[in-house]
Amino acid sequence: MTAACPACAAMPPVEDVVSAPALQFSLPTIHCAACISKIERGLARMPGIGHVRVNLSLKRLSVEGHVDATRVQAALTDLGFEAYPLDMAALTNTRDDEGRKLLTRMAVAGFAMMNVMLLSVAVWSGAEDATRDLFHLISALITLPVVAYAGQPFYKNAWSALQVGRLNMDVPISLAIALAAGMSLFETLNSGEHAYFDAAVALTFFLLIGRYMDHQTRSAARSAAKELTALEVHTAEKVTDNGTETTPVSNLAVGDRVLVPSGARVPVDGTLTSGKGLMDRSFLTGESAAVPVAAGDLLQAGEINLAAPFTLEATAVGEDTTLRRIAALVETAENSRNSYTRMADKAAQFYAPAVHLLALFAFVMWMFIDGDLRHAINVAIAVLIITCPCALGLAVPAVSTAAISRLFSEGFLVKHASALERLAEVTHVVLDKTGTLTRPAAMVPEAMTAGERGVAKALAQASHHPLSRALLEQLTDTTVAPLSDIREVAGQGVEGMWGDTPVRLGRGHWLEASFDGLGLRIGTDTAHQIEAPETLRDGVADALAQIDLPCEVLTGDSEGPAQALAKQLALPVTAQARPEDKLARLDALAAQGERVLMIGDGLNDTAALASAHASIAPAVALEASRNAADVVILKEDFAALPLVLKVARATRDLSKQNFNIATIYNLFSIPLALAGFATPLAAALAMSISSITVLLNSQRMRRVK
Repeated sequence: MTAACPACAAMPPVEDVVSAPALQFSLPTIHCAACISKIERGLARMPGIGHVRVNLSLKRLSVEGHVDATRVQAALTDLGFEAYPLDMAALTNTRDDEGRKLLTRMAVAGFAMMNVMLLSVAVWSGAEDATRDLFHLISALITLPVVAYAGQPFYKNAWSALQVGRLNMDVPISLAIALAAGMSLFETLNSGEHAYFDAAVALTFFLLIGRYMDHQTRSAARSAAKELTALEVHTAEKVTDNGTETTPVSNLAVGDRVLVPSGARVPVDGTLTSGKGLMDRSFLTGESAAVPVAAGDLLQAGEINLAAPFTLEATAVGEDTTLRRIAALVETAENSRNSYTRMADKAAQFYAPAVHLLALFAFVMWMFIDGDLRHAINVAIAVLIITCPCALGLAVPAVSTAAISRLFSEGFLVKHASALERLAEVTHVVLDKTGTLTRPAAMVPEAMTAGERGVAKALAQASHHPLSRALLEQLTDTTVAPLSDIREVAGQGVEGMWGDTPVRLGRGHWLEASFDGLGLRIGTDTAHQIEAPETLRDGVADALAQIDLPCEVLTGDSEGPAQALAKQLALPVTAQARPEDKLARLDALAAQGERVLMIGDGLNDTAALASAHASIAPAVALEASRNAADVVILKEDFAALPLVLKVARATRDLSKQNFNIATIYNLFSIPLALAGFATPLAAALAMSISSITVLLNSQRMRRVK
């Protein structure tokens, strides 16, 4: 028998070496090295795990080995950490290929720059004639391929602009790199004393640093969208006549019934059709507390079932799910344009041709002054480089993207970058009451019969008003009455036909009752009063205390509850305001020169939200209200609401500061370049420093409290 090689004998069997694909989990609550150590030590003891790696910056865990994701998630919960499985296919499909390419080009340019500068040191130290020419030729062999490869992002953008007869900031950049490299090669082939290969490659390197930092800043919001996309479920348990069958989520249609097991994520938006449930919505809303749900409640894709299995009826699938729409909004909001962006674009459009004319002027001027062609070309190159409008182009997008990303991390979905500009201009705040500032409850009278309860439930199901939602919570065990011709009257209630009998659920005066609150009326019978005590939403009092602007409340509620709220919050409150009343009040404030922020959630708020200077709606708002709003609050807690205004003002201030930085840089640098005091290398350093300064100034957004 042949003896085995010792190394082979010590090697584990092949099936043990090849592990299953790595499992990925999002860990939103980790914050330090101690968390990493605790997780890695805790999971390393589990059988079947081969390798554990925690990335603190991404807050992500990678687990390799033969182990079930459910066991890993349970172990992480036991260790005291929230964990959410991620779909790596979704993350891989949206990987940052552009960032990887920029980083690779930057690394190549940086390595080449160091080597070319070492060769330049020898020339600067006194190398002459053949030795100097040899060092210049070696520098050329290094520089020319590197700038051809590493500078491609600039060349492609410049060529695209020139093909349509435009000039952009990449045109002078590309021209400066080409002239620096071409002039240096000309000098080398003609045994010239000076060559600027170090300037050409250094210029490329520093420009790539600025371009990469800009890309990373813009990717902040996109990374949040990727995490949301990765939460999507790709298979589901479809309920059929023969039981359940596993099917791709892409094959589900509106109306399909889906079984959601315990601990599983909801695959589509839908209505709960069985019993009660307990949902974890923390990854979508930031709220850690579990949310109880009952039959008839709406569920969103990405939520996690914390209780017994339940079934739901799909109401939105694919691109129409709430999770997918939020991810799309986060990803596209940064591309919206505000007046600062448009001003920067106009300045850049004027600036690009001005740069070329200035460089031409420098060339002609120095040819007239000393007649030295080489010196005149070098000054023109330095002018092209130092006047590149990179900082101007980055001034606004860098700030807007950082602001949108910051607000999303705090639970606010900004739908348009222009919203930040308008929020910064707000001078007056108008708020709705029910569902916005308060959370109602409902107390069903014992005198109501089973049939009347069924009518109340049927009418309540047809409305998204917070009072209707509260009433449904009290009628979970009630059989829905068959109604027809159901319609909602904005600001009043819901009505329909129960057989031949008209039925109404709504405000007392609408029911011709003697009370002011919520009630139910069957035909011509006396209306039943439904008590609806309200409590302030968490964080409302603190938020209003911190908002340094005049605030008032417009509510369609009756005078009694409205005045109780006025006393509690010490705010002026207008009661029994219909949709047209709210709109008229906003118009009156606008006529007085006020720029109004409207915060509301109901159907009767939609017109006001759309007409206000800026608007905010909570996530529980009616879909029409969310669509009309500029910002959606994903959390239940309102305490962070003042942060939206502070970030908006910081966005305006930092954008102006970045414009000033770019302006001051040009006021000092352009005269120096025209006077011939800036070499191409010094110009590259100065221009890159200005861009990096703008980007670093934009990151001050992260420190807004």
